[in-house]
Amino acid sequence: MSKLVSAAQAASLIRDGMVVSVSSSSGLGCPDAVLAAIGERFDAEGHPRNITTLHPIAAGDMYGIRGIDHLAKPGLLKRTLCGSYPSGPSSSEPPQIWKMIGDNSVAAYNVPSGILFDMHREAAAKRPGVLTKVGLDTFADPRHQGCAMNAAASEPIVSVQQFDGEEWLYFRSIVPDVSIIRATTADERGNLTYEHEGAYLGGLEQALAARNNGGTVIAQVKRVVENGTLKPHDVRVPGVLVDHIVVAPDQLQTTLTPYDPAISGEIFRPLSTFRNTEMSVQKVIARRVAMELADGMAVNIGFGISANVPRILLEEGQHGKVTWVIEQGAVGGVPLLDFKFGCSSNADAFMPSPHQFIYFQGGGFDASLLSFLQIDRHGSVNVSKLSARPHVTAGAGGFVDITARAKKIVFSGFFNAGAKLSLADGGIRIDGEGKVKKVVGEVEHISFSGKRAVAQGQDITYVTERCVMKLTPDGLMVTELAPGIDLERDVLAQAEIPLGVANDLKVTPSVLYQDRPIGLSLNGGASLGGAHV
Repeated sequence: MSKLVSAAQAASLIRDGMVVSVSSSSGLGCPDAVLAAIGERFDAEGHPRNITTLHPIAAGDMYGIRGIDHLAKPGLLKRTLCGSYPSGPSSSEPPQIWKMIGDNSVAAYNVPSGILFDMHREAAAKRPGVLTKVGLDTFADPRHQGCAMNAAASEPIVSVQQFDGEEWLYFRSIVPDVSIIRATTADERGNLTYEHEGAYLGGLEQALAARNNGGTVIAQVKRVVENGTLKPHDVRVPGVLVDHIVVAPDQLQTTLTPYDPAISGEIFRPLSTFRNTEMSVQKVIARRVAMELADGMAVNIGFGISANVPRILLEEGQHGKVTWVIEQGAVGGVPLLDFKFGCSSNADAFMPSPHQFIYFQGGGFDASLLSFLQIDRHGSVNVSKLSARPHVTAGAGGFVDITARAKKIVFSGFFNAGAKLSLADGGIRIDGEGKVKKVVGEVEHISFSGKRAVAQGQDITYVTERCVMKLTPDGLMVTELAPGIDLERDVLAQAEIPLGVANDLKVTPSVLYQDRPIGLSLNGGASLGGAHV
């Protein structure tokens, strides 16, 4: 019996009240044709109704791959648990899912991506749930928001449990009735290969969770080939787990990208083809972050200013000294920028995303470079909630999993929001002060717990355009000042809280502010022009 069905036929398999798991990371690996067909069926028939969707990482983007927005219709979508959500610039119209979250027409939860993958694994093995320390004292903790994004999300999904004399978070498994995954090629039996994909993501775990519980697995692919023509080592999801195949020959590889063989590791781009970051205040911050690295490190990077750090190393002839590891699964290579973020060109390997999260949750890597929206008196960071324009942030994604046990974290961002800044005289000039303070008494959303970081002895640094701060047991301490910045006027007076100041306050090297190579070397620790920093 043929497994090949149309997108409309696949959509007809979704019944009222079902739990549907979707594999995607924004535009990367999104089974958009199947999701579109579900939305079209609802518009025509009024069904399926009241479904719950699980998205370990965001489904869809704001640039042509609608993803979850195909399902964001009152009556169709009842509840959604997402690692992240589609995001974009504040000037753009918010996606429909954000409007539904805002008006409480869907019960919405932001579950750390690694934990949501763990929940699939436990459901597949028919175990009751996930016992983890990831998320303690963050928004995932029920003593804070318990992952709830709005008042409609009133049903608890996480509790605090005592086990073996220690405190843990417990997330009960949620069993998917249907899993919708994506690959490049299927044979007639449903064996799936990923040769044009930029990541494997979690398709195997999501398929197992549905299959082992009597559910249905739908795979969207670009093409179907004859049985026996796929090499077994290339098959990432075996056909015994796949019930139905939907062919979508025009599926995009990732956001605004039909197909780039360097993203899928089929070719390697010459390093000279990667553009350097233009000189700007953001580049200065990225340069200072790069000074925190050392030869041989395995380093995770997140979206934002820190995503430019690999380009700093390229420009300085240091590419290959650090191995970049990103949550979608790429290991090595050159992580891409903007809304191709999550993909890498010239990768050494692709890890399944759930396995990459095991690596992160256990603290096996050396450092993480991440962004911040707010920092508070405890050193806690908010990166997951911006009430004024919610769709500007995607939510937490893997941020909570990555930071839970990371040995070293470097957060980067602007000290105030909206300040007018320029580079002048080998330093920073503030032409107009920002109106929104980002160093605050209490963050709006605890994405990272400074209290737990201190208790665990994590090395935490905050790099801004005007100063560098360290997290100490006594709170935030300014350790370094940018040239052109007045400590009292531009830093201490611009924070809502008192800041400590190091006795040996340093000045950031002025070469970082000049439009020429800075002489960065990571051999034996970062140095500039041979001088150790």
